[in-house]
Amino acid sequence: MNGQTRYSDSDALLVVDVQNDFCPGGALAVPEGDHVIPAIMNFAPRFQHVIMTQDWHTEDHSSFASSHANKTAYETIFMPYGEQVLWPKHCVQGTPGAEFHKDLHLPQTELIIRKGFHPLVDSYSAFYENDRRTPTGLGGYLRERGIRRLFLTGLATDFCVTYSALDARREGLAAVLVEDACRAINLNGSLARAKSALVGAGALIARSDNL
Repeated sequence: MNGQTRYSDSDALLVVDVQNDFCPGGALAVPEGDHVIPAIMNFAPRFQHVIMTQDWHTEDHSSFASSHANKTAYETIFMPYGEQVLWPKHCVQGTPGAEFHKDLHLPQTELIIRKGFHPLVDSYSAFYENDRRTPTGLGGYLRERGIRRLFLTGLATDFCVTYSALDARREGLAAVLVEDACRAINLNGSLARAKSALVGAGALIARSDNL
């Protein structure tokens, strides 16, 4: 452990969507997406509880630009649940792009939450679908296990990681976004907006070497 703090039984590490399609060469590559892996691997041994999420879309998912006539990736449309960015087809169930990156080795992971598998609603957060009503079950799991504080890492900072942190706060948990273990898409200023939302919700933004 090199003298580093080992976190308590009421803390958990959440590793968000470190999958091939979000890493360099993937269908929706986050710049330097694979750079989060060494930081996560270095940080993870400090936790008794590690949880991962996995984007898990159907072939014709409604969040894909290819599912809408005359639409292109990164356009915004309105769905019954609100505004939705249209993405390149990515993390389709059972494909290599949906697999976790081969260098991410976290055998101590105790739970994997698959999200985004409902064809008509996207899911950024580890806690709720984008309709803001349909739970993934993570909130209940954390309550049952007595988790009170969540440290968030992974991809992408300004979408799935931030949405998960905001919902952690909504669930009454303390939330810490570990900035050096995340990377952002930064779509039209989305990173600055995400950081502002996090601060406004009472989440902390920190680096792993300062925790």
